Amino acid sequence: MALLINTYQLEKSFAGKTLFSGVSFGLEEGDKAGLVGPNGAGKSTLMKILAGVSQPDDGKVTAKKGLKIGFLPQTPEFPPGQTIMEALLSKAPDEHEAIAPAYEWMARLDLNQFGEDFLVSKLSGGWQKRVALARELVLSPELLLLDEPTNHLDVVSILWLEDFLQRASFAFLMVTHDRLFLQRVVNKVFDLDPRNPNNLFSVSGDYVQYLETKEQLLAAQAKLEHTLKNTLRRETEWLRRGAIARLAKQKARINRAGDLKEDVENLTEKNRSRTANISFGDAERNPQKLIEVKNLSKSFNGRILFEDFTYLITPKTRLALLGENGTGKSTLIKIMLGYEQPDMGTVFLSDKVKVSYFEQTREGLDMQKTVLKNVCPDGDYVFFQGQYVFGRSYLERFLFSRQQMDLPVSRLSGGEQSRLRLAQLMLQDASVLVLDEPTNDLDTATLEVLSDAIQNFNGAVILVTHDRYFMDQVATDILGFPRKEGTKKKLERFVGYLQWEEAWFAGESSQEEPSFVKNNDSEKSTKRPQRMSFKLKNELEGMEAKILELEEELSSSEKMSALPEVVSSPEKVQELYQTINGLRSEIDRLYARWAELEKVAAEIVKSE
Repeated sequence: MALLINTYQLEKSFAGKTLFSGVSFGLEEGDKAGLVGPNGAGKSTLMKILAGVSQPDDGKVTAKKGLKIGFLPQTPEFPPGQTIMEALLSKAPDEHEAIAPAYEWMARLDLNQFGEDFLVSKLSGGWQKRVALARELVLSPELLLLDEPTNHLDVVSILWLEDFLQRASFAFLMVTHDRLFLQRVVNKVFDLDPRNPNNLFSVSGDYVQYLETKEQLLAAQAKLEHTLKNTLRRETEWLRRGAIARLAKQKARINRAGDLKEDVENLTEKNRSRTANISFGDAERNPQKLIEVKNLSKSFNGRILFEDFTYLITPKTRLALLGENGTGKSTLIKIMLGYEQPDMGTVFLSDKVKVSYFEQTREGLDMQKTVLKNVCPDGDYVFFQGQYVFGRSYLERFLFSRQQMDLPVSRLSGGEQSRLRLAQLMLQDASVLVLDEPTNDLDTATLEVLSDAIQNFNGAVILVTHDRYFMDQVATDILGFPRKEGTKKKLERFVGYLQWEEAWFAGESSQEEPSFVKNNDSEKSTKRPQRMSFKLKNELEGMEAKILELEEELSSSEKMSALPEVVSSPEKVQELYQTINGLRSEIDRLYARWAELEKVAAEIVKSE
């Protein structure tokens, strides 16, 4: 595969803090890559450097001559009054040549329903994302950079984007924390994390293979730290024996103890895992019936959103709302909380209900005020779960540095703003938590902590999120909204996301299978199995020996991973564990192939 772009020893700092250094990697034709890592590691900054929007402090980016790069930022920007067609042509070197592809992408991304003269500013955030994507695709990029492409998209649009990227002929690199999206789309993962050797390492394979490799790398680094600490302890004990002992030994050993101390400190800092400390306060006594709605119906602009809906919310309710944008998810929440009236039906709201609301747009944050003043508007202390806590100490629970606490909120990244909004909500007593897209921009570690906090909360939770893995972890009840264009208007209940997805695609297909599917099935059922070819027979006979050979190689590699000379070298650890993962994947593939060949052989014997 031809190399499209590569970086060498990139370094970048922001507000006096080094985001990353020594970052070197390359992207090739056919790469469908994900870029992951904790908030604040510099993922968005790295994407901007690749796109040429920002410059590194040090290092070099080298691209293939004439490389066409598209860049979809987290929050696309459009000039006031710009139409869809104007937006699509705005980056094209020659507008006349770009008109045909602009119409093509309008149709393929379903934008032609609005018309070319429709103002972009009147579109929802999800549709603006589609316009921004079309604007880049009009350029026919060889490499597309996507920063949080699933933010503000509903689940149906995400499924569409999954399919689109799986079929894409161009290479792409995307930043996203949507784990299911990564698993289904990427064939390579880059991990940008200060804990990694040289800040970044890559894994060829899907997201699950990356997780396994990352776990092994961190385990090896922890083992190395333990070994170095023991060595340092022995060296320190020797140095403390006194001047006579020191004179009797080589000076090199004294120097080595100093180097070891520095190595141990660096490794300890890399291995230190920092996660936000999230815990929601709840009302002292929650009634068993918080909210009850009966026979609800609601229409908007003459279109029925839902009808005849009945539901009871108790302190242990974990309800997720799932469906397209505009199907009524926000409307239903407002009706449940008494903010809006239904067309028909009744709503019971306990007088003891206290609501904490995480808004998708983070409206509770004052962007001009400092981080500290957003949690401590008056004074220096916050009242948290029954006691007064120093505001700066409280913010440290959410991984904010002392420098960040004095910055205006507008200077924070999207993930940091989400953490700050959660910090505000934790200061409120609540019996009902309403979380509207709380997962946007949050890194995986923070998502895990948030998931635990929701599960341990004593009140009810109503959740809207596009992160399907997070939804499955948290929700015990999923409420599926009917299709916007469908005739069915009943809300359906599901126990898990995959059950909803199966039902959605079942509803998308017609009752009758396409004729070509039927013909294929018919041929398979009536066609008499042929004799096994020499090639397949030879493959089957050699399969067991081939698997045995690879299993011996795997066993040897696993033993090698415990050798001191390997454990002491992060580069060797990474290389070896990539080999181990590759061997495991190949063994699994061969076992599956073996079963397939055995089945074919059995069918042939049976037919004879």
